Amino acid sequence: HLFTDTPLPDLAVGLVLLAGSLIVLCTCLILLVKLLNSLLKGQVAKAVQKVINTDLPHPLSWLTGYFAMVVGAGMTFVVQSSSVFTSAITPLIGLGVISIERAYPLTLGSNIGTTTTAILAALASPRDKLASSFQIALCHFFFNISGILLWYPLPFTRLPIRMAKALGERTAKYRWFAVLYLIVCFLLLPSLVFGISMAGWRVLVGVGAPFLGLLFFVALVNALQRRSPGRLPKWLQTWDFLPAWMHSLQPLDSLITRATLCCTDRCRG
Repeated sequence: HLFTDTPLPDLAVGLVLLAGSLIVLCTCLILLVKLLNSLLKGQVAKAVQKVINTDLPHPLSWLTGYFAMVVGAGMTFVVQSSSVFTSAITPLIGLGVISIERAYPLTLGSNIGTTTTAILAALASPRDKLASSFQIALCHFFFNISGILLWYPLPFTRLPIRMAKALGERTAKYRWFAVLYLIVCFLLLPSLVFGISMAGWRVLVGVGAPFLGLLFFVALVNALQRRSPGRLPKWLQTWDFLPAWMHSLQPLDSLITRATLCCTDRCRG
C-alpha cells in the first residue's frame, strides 16, 4: 500500500522493497545477536549450555541426537518457519552456548518440522486437487527424511559437521570468504549448472563428470595428506608444487586487502 499512488514503475518499487527488506532483515539479526549476547552471560550461559548439550543417560545416550531432532521439529512446527528457528540458534552457536554437534540434529529436525506447513496447506486443498497436493507435500517430507538417513545415523557420514567447521575456520581467518562462498555456491554455481543443463544432458554429463572426478581426486589427496602422506608420491604429499593462488587464499586475501584499503583511503580523502 505504500506505493499505491506512486508514479514509480514496478521494477523500481520492487528494488526499493528488496533493499528495505534486506535492511530490516540484517538489522533484526544484528539486534538478535546483541540481545542474546547480553542475556546469555555468566551463570545463565553455563546453565543453558549444560542443559542443551547434556546427553541422555548412558543406556539411551545414542538417542540424544534423535531427541534433538524431535525438539527441532517441534519448535519449527510452533513457529512455522525453519528460517526463524535456525536464525535463532545460529547466534547461540557463535556464543558457544550450543555446540555444533548438537545444533546439527536440531537443524535436521527443523527441516522435518518445516514440512508440516506444506502438509497443512495440502490438506486445505479442494477435493479434486487433494491427492496431487498431498503427494507433493509428502515428496518434501520424504526428501528431508532421506537426507537425515543419508547424513546422520552413522557417525562417519556426518560430513556436514566437518565441512561446517572447515568453512568456519576459513571464514575466521579470511572474513571475505563468507561473502565469496555465498556468491559462488548460491549464485554462480547454480547459474552455471543451469546454463549447462540447458544445452542437454550430454553436455551436462560431459562437463560435470570430469569436474566431479577432479573434486573426488582432490578430496582423496587431501585426506591422504593429513592421515598417511607416506602412501602418496613425494610430489603429491603437499600442494606446494602448484602456484600459490591454486592452493592458498593468501594471494587473494592480499589483493582484497589492498583494494579495500585503497577504497577506504579514497573515501577518507
